[in-house]
Amino acid sequence: MLKGKTESGFAFEIADNRLSNIELIDELAAADSGNLLAVSRALTMLLGAEQKKALYDHVRTEDGLVPTEKVMAELTQIMTSGQNAKN
Repeated sequence: MLKGKTESGFAFEIADNRLSNIELIDELAAADSGNLLAVSRALTMLLGAEQKKALYDHVRTEDGLVPTEKVMAELTQIMTSGQNAKN
């Protein structure tokens, strides 16, 4: 189980089996290639629907929008924390 908190204060818990899902790697690779839809799918695979919604609510602006750049920053921190935990 990977537990952590991003710099902005988003707390997350990710089961080990979610981290070792090759389809997650496929989605992250697609996202890295510029496919923004893959980011949404990767977040669902990584966090599950409930935590994904919590993340969106965490970065939601006062006018109700969820900025892509903020979600990407959070995802990067989550993935980095997972890499650091394995080292």
